[in-house]
Amino acid sequence: MTASALTIIASANSWKSTISYEIIKGNAIWRFALVLLAILVTMVLGRIMQYGIESYARRREEKRGVSVVTLFLKCLSKPLYVAIFALGLFVCKLFLYFNNEDGIRTAIGTGWIKIARTVGAIAIAYGFFRLVDVIEYYLNRWAAKTATKLDDMLVPVIRKSLRITIAIIATLFIAETILGAGQIKTILLSAGVGGIAIALAAKDTIANFFGSVTIFADRPFQIDELVKIGEHVGPVEEVGFRSTKIRTLQGHLVTVPNSVIVNSAVENIGRRPFIRRTSNITITYDSGRQGAKRAVEIIKEVLSGIPEINTDPARPPKVYFSDFNDWALNIYMRYWVKPPDYWLYHEVNERVNFEIMKRFEAENIEFAFPSQTLYVKKD
Repeated sequence: MTASALTIIASANSWKSTISYEIIKGNAIWRFALVLLAILVTMVLGRIMQYGIESYARRREEKRGVSVVTLFLKCLSKPLYVAIFALGLFVCKLFLYFNNEDGIRTAIGTGWIKIARTVGAIAIAYGFFRLVDVIEYYLNRWAAKTATKLDDMLVPVIRKSLRITIAIIATLFIAETILGAGQIKTILLSAGVGGIAIALAAKDTIANFFGSVTIFADRPFQIDELVKIGEHVGPVEEVGFRSTKIRTLQGHLVTVPNSVIVNSAVENIGRRPFIRRTSNITITYDSGRQGAKRAVEIIKEVLSGIPEINTDPARPPKVYFSDFNDWALNIYMRYWVKPPDYWLYHEVNERVNFEIMKRFEAENIEFAFPSQTLYVKKD
């Protein structure tokens, strides 16, 4: 046998001995090589399936629009990749040898199963976490059909609640897989004792949370409605778990705890059917009876010519020559502006004021202001 042949045989024996070398008793290097290969194949297969599902969902959405199928496929593409990886970990265990008589290998096998189950639990939780987007999509469609805008704020609250619930359940399941049911029960019992102290410390937070539930159930106001809560007046911008945000007429953003809102009188200015204006117009005594009479007629004519002023027989404009003041003749004026838009109300008032001034100037009727005239008698 030649030297080169002996060298080849020696190299082959060396290579065979290398791959047959046992890292852990009964598990040679080649077994771990198969495990690595299986993990790589699993990851590639998962990526291919993820890409295929997302591409199919995209093409389907372009042809048929958004549907339940496309939403499910988009949401489950990434969790499916994690699930395939977990399945690959389960398959990898078949390439390794675990003997129950060997404590070390038994611990490794048990740990391997726990890791695979943990990854599988993460995949399931991730899938449910992403499916919340499907629920949110249809809740937003339902909220868009309702007249109230408060439902639009309820959708993010439901989304956060579902995701927090899924995260808590997944965490407990993973902890039970890793630590065991007995350890979890002990932790939960300890948490129950400590939870009483936490609940007492967080009683305001709990009160605010139930206050938000009351607001969503009772609906004392909607988003963008003008409200008065305590000393704060402005439109409602956001309703959350803990507080409600109000943008005051001065532009300030006020955060009011929901527990305070529930226990306070809420004046919903935005739901008024009209806005009332009451005013006293004073003219000089020099106007006389005819001037006062003509002033009342002019004001009535001005109010009847503005369409935003309510002419409902139940609430017609009211104009009366009401009082003899010390320094002027008083004309009482009251009317209702409809629709009840705050800035429209001011616009209508401006038009009324300018028109009254114009008509009074044409009739030589003078407005009065507080003044006194002294007459000095000489002997």
